[in-house]
Amino acid sequence: MTMLLRVVLIVVSVATTWMILRRIRTSKMRIEDSIFWIGFSCMLILFSLFPQIVYLMTDLTGIQTPVNFIFLFIIFVLILRLFRITVKLSQLETRVREMAMHLALEEKKQEEAGQREQDARRLEAAGQENPGARNAGEGRAECESGEPGNAGCGSTESDNW
Repeated sequence: MTMLLRVVLIVVSVATTWMILRRIRTSKMRIEDSIFWIGFSCMLILFSLFPQIVYLMTDLTGIQTPVNFIFLFIIFVLILRLFRITVKLSQLETRVREMAMHLALEEKKQEEAGQREQDARRLEAAGQENPGARNAGEGRAECESGEPGNAGCGSTESDNW
């Protein structure tokens, strides 16, 4: 591992750590997420300060050069992170869908309750405006029964013949 690569890893890791800490202070990043990135930066600093670790891992894995191991390590860790984020996103989408359905049901219930209230007020208002309307409705039912000679049904004597 060249000295230039070691210096670049250290500079990038320190810059990443500084940026993460700044985001935590401004409350733009959750501490859970920042722990991953700080740990990732520390691993890169560790690899830069102690290249023997990288050489050992390179020999154990059978990779040709330490630089390839560093790149493979970074890619592997980022793929794991991406998988974790994808799982979390899927769970959040499911929760949002469930909450939207729940909210729609609640709105529908409130709408139906409001409609029933309006209907009840209309019926109550109609009953107060025309108190004889109920009796008139009952009389209409008697007329429709078809009994001849019902008084008040609008029949005349000529209808009975």
